[in-house]
Amino acid sequence: MHVVQVFSIAPTLESEELPTQTSLPLTFFEILWLRSPPIQRILFYQFSHPTPPFFHTLLPKLIHSLSLALGHFFPLAGHLTWPLHSQNPMIIYKTGDSVSLTAAESEADFNHLAGSNLWKTEEMHHLLPHLTISHEQAKLLALQITLFPNSGFSIGITSHRAVLDAKTSTSFIKSWAYLCRESRAPPCLPPELCPFYERVLLVKDPNQIGGKFLNDWLMQGGSNNRSLMVWDVKSPEHATGGLFKLSGSDIEKLKHFVVSKQRQNNFNLHLSTFVLSLAYAWVCRVRAEEMKNERVMLILTVDCRGCLEPSLPPTYFGNCVGLRLAIAERRELLGEDGLIVAVEALSEALESVKKDGVLIGAENWSSWLLDCVGCEADVKAIGVAGSPNFEAYSSDFGWGGPKKVETVSIERTAVFCLSDSNNGEGIEIGFGSKKTTMETFASLFAKGLQS
Repeated sequence: MHVVQVFSIAPTLESEELPTQTSLPLTFFEILWLRSPPIQRILFYQFSHPTPPFFHTLLPKLIHSLSLALGHFFPLAGHLTWPLHSQNPMIIYKTGDSVSLTAAESEADFNHLAGSNLWKTEEMHHLLPHLTISHEQAKLLALQITLFPNSGFSIGITSHRAVLDAKTSTSFIKSWAYLCRESRAPPCLPPELCPFYERVLLVKDPNQIGGKFLNDWLMQGGSNNRSLMVWDVKSPEHATGGLFKLSGSDIEKLKHFVVSKQRQNNFNLHLSTFVLSLAYAWVCRVRAEEMKNERVMLILTVDCRGCLEPSLPPTYFGNCVGLRLAIAERRELLGEDGLIVAVEALSEALESVKKDGVLIGAENWSSWLLDCVGCEADVKAIGVAGSPNFEAYSSDFGWGGPKKVETVSIERTAVFCLSDSNNGEGIEIGFGSKKTTMETFASLFAKGLQS
């Protein structure tokens, strides 16, 4: 890969002035993810043109619209810090702050990287920017645009997990894309993309959950450890990634099977695309990995914006993700009714959100996250991220939507990542693991849909 230039992109607004300085204290939702590794995503776009038009025409347009998008999402240009005088870590933005954007050119095979076959995750690493994180402070966002001459380009995004959940991150990319393709002057965002910043009065913490999470972090790595360094989670050797698609007809086939085999239970089954596809992937994975653990639990991420009192608008800026557990016995998942068992476990977990509220058991969330890093001997923990409702494939910068959206960072934590599909129909499930596991999973995933 050849780095062409590194830019520092400052936020701008054409119709109003930006604040000279802003501070946003982290909520307990964000404190939960304080030391989680950054999220790394790559969007691949087809662009069948030689190098000069890209760097002379397209890149300047992307840079200008990025500056305008950052004008609306200006805290992303700042940094995260934990001052000695502050109980909570906070986001600090001041005039002159900027986001690093690397422009590069790659000789790699675009069609291979943007394709649907299995790939070595290390092949993606050169398309991702580095996010600067130290003990004292952390940048929130770094970007890289990489050209594949005569084939396409990619946008690599590395973002701080504590500050940006999948919904906010996707909203920012959509806003950038909207401003890039919008020809009106001055450009402005539609209401559904404008970030909402109020948090102090709306995100309440009467049970001092944030204090519990802070104490957990302060005790990690020593006493009173205020370091902002994130976990150094290593990828497995020969890590391999894959995206697995379920079409609308595949989902209907799974739904029909579950309904025909439904067992007696005391709760309503959730037969959504999310539940059916995740249940199917869960069963395939348990079989592919030949787990020895007695139980397997999925750690579900739940967007809490609409579940709080008072509720937060969908455009709330920040991280507002809670957790729920879906637990099943490994032997039951491996059995004839494995899919039914998985659907029931997921349905029960989601039903508890409606019944008990999204914050029930929140004091245990940090312990559950640690389970993803090092599980108990009898329990295998698998994280779940993303949602098809975020519509990651709708980020059209003016040259069509992405051919592929890949969350590369899941190679380290082996979580499932769900998104919509590039053809607008069905769902995609991504995850990374050892090569042999991924090959077995791919085979089981395809064969299970043929029966």
